[in-house]
Amino acid sequence: MSVGNIYTDKPSFGLDIGSSTIKVMQIDAQKNNLKITGYGAIGFDPKFMENGVIVDLEGMAKAIKSLFDNHLIGKITTKRVAISLPTSRTYSRVLTLPKLSKKELQEAIKLEAEQYIPVPIDDLYIDFDNVGMSGENFDYFMVAIPKAIVDSYMQLAEILGIEVSVLETTMNASSRLVSQAEEITSASLFIDFGSVSADLTIYDGQPIVTGTVPGGGATFTNIIAQKLNVNERVATTIKSKYGLGVSKKQKEINEALKPALNTLIKEIKKMLRYYEDKTGGKRSIKQIVTLGGGANMPGLNDYLTSELRMPTRMCHPWTHISFGKLQPTSDVEKTMYVTVAGLALIDPKEVWK
Repeated sequence: MSVGNIYTDKPSFGLDIGSSTIKVMQIDAQKNNLKITGYGAIGFDPKFMENGVIVDLEGMAKAIKSLFDNHLIGKITTKRVAISLPTSRTYSRVLTLPKLSKKELQEAIKLEAEQYIPVPIDDLYIDFDNVGMSGENFDYFMVAIPKAIVDSYMQLAEILGIEVSVLETTMNASSRLVSQAEEITSASLFIDFGSVSADLTIYDGQPIVTGTVPGGGATFTNIIAQKLNVNERVATTIKSKYGLGVSKKQKEINEALKPALNTLIKEIKKMLRYYEDKTGGKRSIKQIVTLGGGANMPGLNDYLTSELRMPTRMCHPWTHISFGKLQPTSDVEKTMYVTVAGLALIDPKEVWK
């Protein structure tokens, strides 16, 4: 979703506002040599946001200014910014339509959107892009998001004095990082484990369909704390050290996390069926790639491989991005920069017009 003027000779930095943490990053791309020039993160009061809308603009702006003043490593050299929108608050789908005029296409997509989006169409911004063909028909990847969310981000940018060049979903940004870091040659399912939810994307040359499932790293920690009757610090240690892997507490941990993991498995299977139906059974998902902080939990990838009978592995996207002379963050903390790195890597030429 392009919302401003894009200049190919001037960079953008990424700004990712999560459920409780703000991340920024700028990457300099010179002849396939990707180097981070500046990055940082800061926490904020979750009350600043409600259902994806920034309700305390001054509080959020103050937190971002504090990040730049006190927590930035390196430098951000541009006021042009690519901002992430929460995948959990967006609606996306591939629509297959015949050849239509521009006006007819807009009306057709609006009618299609009205059939499955449980929000009044007039309350949404809708964007779409042609991503291929199905026989003689055209495939369009459509994204819709409540206007209240987008408008709040634009108001925040105005307060900060920065120019928004791009708004895109968190999963779209993460998918860009993964696809650039690795050679993805077959249809894949990406799972980005955030703090309180997991974003799912079927990727086949480009994102095909996205979804969100409750349950992320912080969710797993809270469940372990409740079921094993330990405090949050101990629960975090148990999750990080043992997770679903072999340990004396394996049975207890597995039983505790089973309901949340079952919900994830059901949603994944639903998405896999949708893709197979969409392609008439001609294409199927060949692998699952996990990323994000929650993906660090031991045994998680093995569990998904076993339950879904599909190879699952964690993506390590930082092998082709250099921190240069900057102090690199830890391997565990790198996982929370996946989305913002994807934003920082955006090529102005790929922005939806």
